[in-house]
Amino acid sequence: MPAALKHLVDILQILVDMLMIGMVSVSALAAVGMSMQFMMIINVLMTLYVVGGNALISRFIGEGRKRRASALLYSLGIFAVVLSVFVTIAGYTGSEYIYALMGAQEDVVEQGALYFKIISLGIVVIFIDTLLYNALSAAGDTKNSLYIKLVSTAINAFLNYVLIFGHYGFEAMGIEGAAYATVISYCFNVVAYYILIKKPHSKLNIIPIIRVKDLIRVWHVGWSAALDRGISSMSFLVFVAIIAAYGTEELAGYQVALRIEGIAFMPGFGFSIAAMALVGQSLGAKNIGRAYNMGVISGRIAYIFMGSVGVFLILFPEFLVSFFTKDAATIAVASYYLILVGVAQIPLAIMFVYSGALRGAGATKTTLKVNVLSLWIFRVIPSYIAYKMGYGIIAIFVIMNIETLIKGLIYVYIYQKRSWLYTKV
Repeated sequence: MPAALKHLVDILQILVDMLMIGMVSVSALAAVGMSMQFMMIINVLMTLYVVGGNALISRFIGEGRKRRASALLYSLGIFAVVLSVFVTIAGYTGSEYIYALMGAQEDVVEQGALYFKIISLGIVVIFIDTLLYNALSAAGDTKNSLYIKLVSTAINAFLNYVLIFGHYGFEAMGIEGAAYATVISYCFNVVAYYILIKKPHSKLNIIPIIRVKDLIRVWHVGWSAALDRGISSMSFLVFVAIIAAYGTEELAGYQVALRIEGIAFMPGFGFSIAAMALVGQSLGAKNIGRAYNMGVISGRIAYIFMGSVGVFLILFPEFLVSFFTKDAATIAVASYYLILVGVAQIPLAIMFVYSGALRGAGATKTTLKVNVLSLWIFRVIPSYIAYKMGYGIIAIFVIMNIETLIKGLIYVYIYQKRSWLYTKV
């Protein structure tokens, strides 16, 4: 539950950002929404050390080897810092090109470049924050991450108010102010995590030992997870490019609705983290039966929560969207999206949790195959064909939901086979 609530707060932070940025302009709103897609690409690199690190740290904790887990955390931290330098350079120098490549209109490119250059300068703290959160979650500590996120979200909201609109003596910075607020809130997270893990009772500590063997084990699991995330992210970018081709209102409507749907994602992400940690710890303790049951229980709770939120999305779409924009065309597109995805929340919950359980066991090659084939065969290619044939944006949303259903059914089949439980890490 703390992991689920932490992800809810993540979504609320994004929603507050978009609510305030939406008051600037539709172009700014679309630009920030597209930046979320770029962060998916950056998440690919984080997956190199996060997923494998989660699988190995959870197994070490299950085996009672806290010192070994803490040494691995230190090693992964060094790797994350070095990697972030290259990402910062690429993001800062190539932001305009990235937006233009996505087919965004000129005003969206201009606003997006201003925003993403600042975010790129804060990539190092984003990388470290992601590592520490996932490592502590794998060790079983999700409560402290929730508390830290609650405070940083309040800081982010206050700084948005001050920097976007110009209050308390600051000039109005618009979309740039939102970027600065985001980076500062991540800096707070890293400082808070550092104070936490230095305490004696922490689930993990910082032990300055680098074990190359453990890093190799992490990368052995992580490369396929990163490839999975990378191809999936590129698939989503192609999918967003198809939507962008319909126009700025359609793109903005999709981005707003996606952020609102993120509230329904909350239990799925949270219990995916829970399944990943508990499955890994159970396998470390050599308890195969418990590992399997942890995924099943997490899945049941997740689809009850997400199904309930899905009903709300179906019944009150325009009411939800109206908080973020008053543009009639944007509201219409977002409302259609929310009605359709509300129906798909249960298979989406199953997909989240079961894929998380498989990653916790180290079966990342399996999730790679399922996600890539499903996205391209059942979503991206059919969506492109529908666009070329002249179908409207609603047809694209229908295709997306059908792909979600198919993928959920595939994960149920794989999970029940149980062969993933014997993956070696």
